[in-house]
Amino acid sequence: MATHVYSTSASTENLSADDMLVWVNNRLQAQFAKIEELCTGAAYCQFMDMLFPNSVPMTRVKCFTNSEHEYIQNFQILQASFKKINADKIIPIDDLVTGDFQNNFKFLQWFKGFFDANYDGKEYDARAAREGAQMGYGTAHAKILPSSDAVQQKFPSMTAPLTAHSTVSSSVTLESVTKAAQRTNSTIEKCNENSTTAADERIVELSIEIMCMHLSLHGLEKERDRYLSRLVDIEFLCEEVDEGEALPLVQKIFKILYAPFDNGH
Repeated sequence: MATHVYSTSASTENLSADDMLVWVNNRLQAQFAKIEELCTGAAYCQFMDMLFPNSVPMTRVKCFTNSEHEYIQNFQILQASFKKINADKIIPIDDLVTGDFQNNFKFLQWFKGFFDANYDGKEYDARAAREGAQMGYGTAHAKILPSSDAVQQKFPSMTAPLTAHSTVSSSVTLESVTKAAQRTNSTIEKCNENSTTAADERIVELSIEIMCMHLSLHGLEKERDRYLSRLVDIEFLCEEVDEGEALPLVQKIFKILYAPFDNGH
């Protein structure tokens, strides 16, 4: 049974967003770079696994994802785990999955209080529990420019002294170079004038195509998420019924839900 928490404690409210993020990363061996990334719901699922073993099927949690329907699925798993331990917290899924800072920070504050009220201090290997899966984006997407030393080591010719090219003929004067550059610029300007209209028209066409594709995709995703939500609800209901005794009908439903996809179906 869980210890219920209906409001955040003063100590939790005094923690900054950075402090809270450090707490999450340290506890879960994660790499969240900002509060908004908690909108995936994966962190809370693992915290529940830490607090109440077997309350969350970690193999079904998407630890590293950027798909909203998988965020929703993670939070549905979290909500089911709350129900399993008789915690009467209703998760504002629609508010959280948008990645809004304020909503996610408010929920994190509540969850920190819930964690503190229920954690018994036992050891927990978070990385092993999720089978080494990455959690949080961290600096994985940052582009790191190589240092000048590294460039020089890999491409020594790029930083070689200018005197190495002293064999260039002195007949190449500044005036000839300037004239050549002017001719080149003139040619480029003419080409640009001829191609600008056609390029602009093509950009407009492609922009419209992209907009239509986004609208179509959004509609398909909403339809998919609606049916996925229903399937998840059916699965949780079957799991609850199956805890008492193995009913033939429930086993048949599980067989359909977990059937492998063959021949593109």
